[in-house]
Amino acid sequence: MQNPLKSLAFALEKYPERIEAVPIRELVSESARQNEKRPAYVKLNVPDDVVKGLRGRPEETDLVLIVRLPREVLQRQDSLIVLPGEVR
Repeated sequence: MQNPLKSLAFALEKYPERIEAVPIRELVSESARQNEKRPAYVKLNVPDDVVKGLRGRPEETDLVLIVRLPREVLQRQDSLIVLPGEVR
């Protein structure tokens, strides 16, 4: 499998209209924090075509990612000040 981050960057640059992004909060139907008896988990309600896209041989399925954008990055989104190392 290719690097998922490179695949995401390519898709965002070349095919932004074909990418679906939904805040995970909108999909959560159940969740629980980790304890000594079990790991933490999140149960998501997604459309059937997403589930179908997860099954089968990897070369025939969609790449579904969970992408986390840190709060600091979101806060920088509208800033007009360019910090060292930041690309605009």
